[in-house]
Amino acid sequence: MAAAAVTPSWQPQEQGFKEICGLLDQQISHSSSADKAQIWQQLQRYSHLNDFNNYLAFIFSRAEGISVEVRQAAGLYLKNNLRNTYKSMQPAYQQYVKSELLPCLGAADKHIRSTTGTIISVVVQIGGVVGWPELLQALVNCLDSNDLNHMEGAMDALSKICEDIPQYLDADVPGLAERPINIFLPRLFRFFQSPHVSLRKLSLGSVNQYIMLMPSALYVSMDQYLQGLFVLANDPAAEVRKLVCAAFVQLIEVRPSFLEPHLRNVIEYMLQVNKDTDDEVALEACEFWSAYCDAQLPPENLREFLPRLIPVLLSNMAYADDDESVIEAEEDGSQPDRDQDLKPRFHVSRFHGSDEVEDDDDDVVNTWNLRKCSAAALDILSNVFGDEILPTLMPIVQAKLSTGGDDAWKEREAAVLALGAIGEGCINGLYPHLLEIVAFLIPLLDDKFPLIRSISCWTLSRFSKFILQGIGHPKGYEQFDNVLMGLLRRILDDNKRVQEAACSAFATLEEEAAEELAPRLEIILKHLMTAFGKYQRRNLRIVYDAIGTLAEAVGGELNQPVYLDILMPPLIEKWQQLSNSDKDLFPLLECFTSIAHALGTGFTQFAEPVFRRCINIIQTQQFAKADPSAAGVQYDKEFIVCSLDLLSGLAEGLGSGIESLVAQCSLRDLLLHCCVDDAPDVRQSAFALLGDLARVCPVHLHPRLSEFLEAAAKQLEISKVKKAISVANNACWAIGELAVKVRQEISPVVLTVISCLVPILQHAEGLNKSLIENSAITLGRLAWVCPELVSPHMEHFMQSWCTALSMIRDDVEKEDAFRGLCAMVKANPSGALSSLVYMCKAIASWHEIRSEDLHNEVCQVLHGYKQMLRNGAWDQCMSALEPPVKEKLSKYQV
Repeated sequence: MAAAAVTPSWQPQEQGFKEICGLLDQQISHSSSADKAQIWQQLQRYSHLNDFNNYLAFIFSRAEGISVEVRQAAGLYLKNNLRNTYKSMQPAYQQYVKSELLPCLGAADKHIRSTTGTIISVVVQIGGVVGWPELLQALVNCLDSNDLNHMEGAMDALSKICEDIPQYLDADVPGLAERPINIFLPRLFRFFQSPHVSLRKLSLGSVNQYIMLMPSALYVSMDQYLQGLFVLANDPAAEVRKLVCAAFVQLIEVRPSFLEPHLRNVIEYMLQVNKDTDDEVALEACEFWSAYCDAQLPPENLREFLPRLIPVLLSNMAYADDDESVIEAEEDGSQPDRDQDLKPRFHVSRFHGSDEVEDDDDDVVNTWNLRKCSAAALDILSNVFGDEILPTLMPIVQAKLSTGGDDAWKEREAAVLALGAIGEGCINGLYPHLLEIVAFLIPLLDDKFPLIRSISCWTLSRFSKFILQGIGHPKGYEQFDNVLMGLLRRILDDNKRVQEAACSAFATLEEEAAEELAPRLEIILKHLMTAFGKYQRRNLRIVYDAIGTLAEAVGGELNQPVYLDILMPPLIEKWQQLSNSDKDLFPLLECFTSIAHALGTGFTQFAEPVFRRCINIIQTQQFAKADPSAAGVQYDKEFIVCSLDLLSGLAEGLGSGIESLVAQCSLRDLLLHCCVDDAPDVRQSAFALLGDLARVCPVHLHPRLSEFLEAAAKQLEISKVKKAISVANNACWAIGELAVKVRQEISPVVLTVISCLVPILQHAEGLNKSLIENSAITLGRLAWVCPELVSPHMEHFMQSWCTALSMIRDDVEKEDAFRGLCAMVKANPSGALSSLVYMCKAIASWHEIRSEDLHNEVCQVLHGYKQMLRNGAWDQCMSALEPPVKEKLSKYQV
C-alpha cells in the first residue's frame, strides 16, 4: 500500500497519451512527407486542454519505451508552453508537473537531465523560489549525493537559474533561515575541485554570475573564490580556463579592489593565457586589457608588462586561416548579394539638439574575434600609454611589413591593422613620420591581396584628420590628393570587401575634409556614380552613405548644373525603379535628405515628386497598419520614419518654398496621426517635422493647432520623458518653434507645458544635455509670448532655469529665451529677486548678444535691479559673483 500513497492523483488517458506521442514523433522526424505546419496546428489544438502540460510532463519523465528524442521534444514543448500557461494552470496540475520534474534531475540520459534543468529554470522564473519549496531541498540532496548523474543534473539546473535569474537565489525566502545562495555557494566552491570537467565548468560558471550582484555570501568568501580561481587557472579543460579569464575580466570591471593584492599574478596569468592554443580562451583573456584600461586603474601596474604584451597582441592580430573574412574575400564582386548577406540597417530618427548619437562604424563585419579584440586592446593601450609603446611596437610592425612572399600576406596585413589601431593614441610620435607612413600605405591600396587593400583603406581613414592638418603646405596637399585619388580607385575595386572598406574610409575622409573636397567634386561624383551603377545591393547602401556625407561636407558647392547632372539622374532613375514597399528605398530616402539639405532652394526642381512620394508612402503605411490585407503590403514603421525625415530635410532646405507643396496635400492630418503613434521613433521624427514646418509654414498647421500642442505636451510628462527621451526632446523643441510663430494662441497649453518643463530642469543631472537645453529655450519662448501667464510662477524655476540657460551656446534660440527672461522680469520684478545671482551668471554666459534691442533690454533689467536694491543690497549681490562673471557684466554698464 505504501507505493499507492505516492501515486499522483492525475493519470493520463491511453488515447491522448498515444496521440500526443505520435504527433511529437512526427514533429521531429526528418522525413519531408510529414507536414510540419499541420502537426504544429494539431499540437496547438491540444494545448488548449487544461491538462495538456501534465501529458507532456508524463511523457517527458515516465514514458517507458518511448525514444529519448520524443521525450526531449515533449520537455521542450512543455518549457515553451509553461511560459504562456503556467500562471493560469490549476494549482494541483502545477504541483503535478513540478513533482514529475524533480526525479528527472538524476536521469540516466544527459539530454533529459539538461532539458529538466531548462524547464526548472523557467518554472522558477515564473513562480519564484517561494512557489517551489521542495526544489531547493532536492537540489541540495542531488549535489551532496556523490552520484555523478544526480550531481550533474542538479548542477545543470542550478547553473541555468544562476544565469537567468541570479537575484532569485539572493533573496530572503519565508521558512528558510538563510538565503538560498548561502546554502549553495560552499557546494559550488567544493565542485571547483571535482575530478569531473562538467561539474568544474558548471560550478565556476554559476559563481561568475554573481560577480555583478555581489551578494554578501560571495563578498565574505572572496578569498576562497580567488583561491579557487588560481587552482583552476591551469585546468586541462579549455572551457574552464575560459571561465577563469571571464571571472578576472568581470572582477577588474566591477570590483578591482579584490584583485589588487594579486594584481601582478593576475596580469602575468592573463599574459600567458592570451597565447592559449584555444582561440576562445585567448579571446576571453584578451578582453582583460581593455577592461583594465576602461576601469581607469593606475597604468603603472601594466607598464612593465607592455614589452611582453604588445608582441602577443600583434601576433594575435593576424587573420586566422578559417576567418570568414578570408573566405569571403575571395568572392567575385559581380555576384549578386543573397538576402542573408544584407545586414539589418538601423535608421537613426531625426534629433534636434546638441548631443548627436555616436555611431561606431569603424569595423565593417560584426563578428567579434581574437583579431578584433587584440586590435581594440592595442587601440586602448595606445590611448593610455601614448608614444611609450612605439619603441616596442614599431620594430615588430616594420619587420612584418618587410616580410616578402605571398604566404606572409597575413603578417603584412596585421601590421597595417596595427598602424591604424594606434593612429589616434600615438599620433604625437607618429606625426613627424606621417608623410612616410602615408607614402608607404598608398601603394598597398593596389596590393594583389584584397584584405591588404581593404585594411589599407581603413588605416588611411584613421589618419585622415591628421592628413588634413598638413594640407597647408604643398607636400601635404599632394599627399591629401594622393589619398583621395587612391580611395576613389578602390571604390571601383572588383572585390566587395574592398568596395565596402573604401567607401567607409572615403566617408570618414569627407567628414574631415569638408570644403577641401570642392575642387575635386566632379571627379569624386564620377567615381561615386560609377560605383552606384556597379555595386550589388549590400554595398549600394554604403555608396548612398558616401553620397549623403559628401553633400553634408560640401553643402551649397554641390548646387551647380555640372555636378547635379552627374549626381541626380542615376538617383532619380533608381528612385523610379523601387516600389513603395521596397526596403532598398530607406538608404535612398536618407541620401535624398542630405542632398535636399545641402542644395537648399537648389533642390526645388526635384522637390515635387519627392514630396508627393513621401506623402504616398506614409499614407500606404498608415493604411497597412490598420488593414494589411487590404493595403497589400506589410506594415513597416521605418518607411514612415524615413519619409518624415526626408520631409524635414525638404522643409529645412526649401524653407518657405515648401509651402505650395504642403498646401496641396493632406500632410497635416497624416502628421497629427504620426504624433500620436505608439512607436517612439515615429513620434520622434513626427515632432521634428512639426518643428520644421512651424518655422516655415505655420499657417498650414493652424486648423489643428490645439491637437498638435496637446500631443506634444503629452510627451513631456515625466513618466513619458524617462521612457522616450528623444521624443520628449523633439516635442519640446517643436512647442517652442510653434510658440514663436502663433504667439498668444499658444496660451491654452502654456501652464501644462511649464508644469512639465520645471521638473525636467530641476532634475537635470540624470537627463541628456539636449533635453535640458530645449526645455530652457522653450520655457523662455513661452515666457516671451505669454509673460503674464508664466511670470507669476517665476520663483519656482528661476534658479534651475538660469543654470540651464548659462550652459547654452550663443545663437538665435538663446536670444528668444532671454527675450522671455526680460519680459517676465518686467511683469514680475520681485519674482527673480531670490535668484539674482543665478540670473547674473546666465547673462554673463553670453560671449556677445548680437541683437542690439535684446542687449538694451538686458541692460535695462540689470539697471532696474540696481536701482531697486538700495542700502548695499546690490553690492552684496555683486560680491557673490566670481571675478570673470563681474567682468562680463561690465558690458552692460552696471
